[in-house]
Amino acid sequence: MEYPIERLVPYPIAALCVLLLFYVVYVAKLWALKRHGINGRQIGKRKERDIHTVELLMSVATVGIIPAQLLSIALGWSLLPDGARFTGLCLGLLGDLLFCAAALRMRDSWRAGIPKEDRTELVTDGIYAYSRNPAFLGFDLQYAGVLLMYCNPLTLAFSAFAVVTLHLQILQEERYLVSTLGAPYLDYKRRVFRYLGRRKRKNDKSQ
Repeated sequence: MEYPIERLVPYPIAALCVLLLFYVVYVAKLWALKRHGINGRQIGKRKERDIHTVELLMSVATVGIIPAQLLSIALGWSLLPDGARFTGLCLGLLGDLLFCAAALRMRDSWRAGIPKEDRTELVTDGIYAYSRNPAFLGFDLQYAGVLLMYCNPLTLAFSAFAVVTLHLQILQEERYLVSTLGAPYLDYKRRVFRYLGRRKRKNDKSQ
């Protein structure tokens, strides 16, 4: 091969595919829930100031990053070498895969935002046996992937803002789950890490 593979990748198309796959899964999940009579997008429904503020910031960040990413792709605004960009493509695709796995495993319990009234079951198997927040991890990896493919001050600023607000949302959701689910969630929290990994139980050699 005359050129390494990272120099042959059509990064504009690759980046658009990463974004398209991610948001198709997101919209399809909301649509599937709606068919079951469930409002999957509940961001901003809660009126408590701390929850409402974090969810508002998260909405601004996760919506605002999309035009920033698309503009960077359209302008070809990338400051990193091809090796880093290829790594970004791999991270972005991994983020898509994790997000899809999380959405599928949650079935009808999946929600965007903290529910105001409806209660969902605690899911602890599948991908959730290794991450308490695989959907959020998928978001982060997608942002990191596109950032590496099109690294510039614009995508860096929006990606950092989005990752921070998503982390704040995770903290909010953890407090909500502790208050509503109690001991089962606390036990799950002790066993599985927030983003990736799990602790072995002393009395369970199979883990």
